[in-house]
Amino acid sequence: MERHRVVVVGGGFGGLYATTSLRHAPVQVTLLDRRNFHLFQPLLYQVATGALSPANIAAPLRSILRSQQNARVLLGNVDTVDVEAKEVRLAEGRAIPYDSLIVAAGARHSYFGHDEWEGVAPGLKTIEDATEIRRRILLAFETAERLTDPAPRAAWLTFVVVGAGPTGLEMAGAIAEIAFHTLRHDFRSIDSSKARVVLLDGSDRVLPPYPEDLSGHALRLLEDLGIEIRTKTLVTDITPDRVVMRTPAGTEELATHTVIWAAGVQASSLASRIAKATGAPRDRAGRLHVDPFLCLPEHPEIFVIGDMAHCVDDEGKPLPGIAPVAMQQGSYVADLIKARLDDDPREPFEYHDRGSMATIGRRAAVANLGWAHVHGSLAWMLWLFVHLMYIVQFQSRMLVLVQWAWNYVTRNRSARLITGTSKTPLQPNEPDVPEDAAASLN
Repeated sequence: MERHRVVVVGGGFGGLYATTSLRHAPVQVTLLDRRNFHLFQPLLYQVATGALSPANIAAPLRSILRSQQNARVLLGNVDTVDVEAKEVRLAEGRAIPYDSLIVAAGARHSYFGHDEWEGVAPGLKTIEDATEIRRRILLAFETAERLTDPAPRAAWLTFVVVGAGPTGLEMAGAIAEIAFHTLRHDFRSIDSSKARVVLLDGSDRVLPPYPEDLSGHALRLLEDLGIEIRTKTLVTDITPDRVVMRTPAGTEELATHTVIWAAGVQASSLASRIAKATGAPRDRAGRLHVDPFLCLPEHPEIFVIGDMAHCVDDEGKPLPGIAPVAMQQGSYVADLIKARLDDDPREPFEYHDRGSMATIGRRAAVANLGWAHVHGSLAWMLWLFVHLMYIVQFQSRMLVLVQWAWNYVTRNRSARLITGTSKTPLQPNEPDVPEDAAASLN
């Protein structure tokens, strides 16, 4: 008999856990992804700030699934889903049939109606995003080194992070570490420790989803690192040389050439095409509403998990778009498919919250464990341990551990490489270089 065909769209946490959880099931799994690797997104900010190389946090999907005989990997961009024919159609026209479909295509940045900001304020979702942000941060210091006018130099040494959630705190803390420690003795014309790192958020406190006491601890840790925090501040415009903000005191402009977006996400564009094909409703972030079994309404054979799914907890609140949610949903859907094949009923999905944590810098983190709130060095050590355990391959864990140990002892970030190009010019057309310096360059 032909095996039950399971197609998984997306090789992130949800898709990968669903695939591996079907290892011993009587099914044939096809994993589709635009990339040939699984990316450990929680550590992308360390690639963006030169602490890790991209290969440290990515693993080839074929290598991960090499020993799983009932799974195959196909590289392709999913265009749409034909629900009548039960086929996933790729951009090049190929159709992949399915009996059960698991959609876990993730999320992308949301600029709240200002998509034109993306060119000057990149977000952090992909390897390319991380290396572009790394390029911009390091080029800002290089450009400041060539300037003598204090005002333009100060603008290049001002770094703005929009969004004070976990990603924003991690980025701001890492930039502060680079400016105040790593690069402090690398330049001759500038003092990198005079750089400004500014963290903006529209809410009244940092880490809004966390308990207030942990938000307070996080605020003090940020201030100890020398980071400027602006809460109750809404960004109204971003240009290549400034950020315009609406604050309680009125409109304010901040001269800067380096802005990093960490303020919002929306579901992958595939969600809108699936909604059109199935009639499934979406929320304001573009996520597809799913039933308690993580299925689309009227389509029990289509599961949506991870950042694409609007799934609520017992109190009716949407589950956060974090890795533990996607992993648990992936494992649950795999178990549900196996149960259906055996005509074995299953209970609705229930998320087991084991806590959340955010790191800010060296020995600085906060952790909500549910039964306890932890901050400082202990929370930082917990963060290190949990993230090491979540990294897929043992080899990557060892490489990350060695690199972290080296960074901790030396405060050095060995992956400080300026690579790639951008359509947005980052250097002034006519840098203010003294004549004697210009002569030496020639």
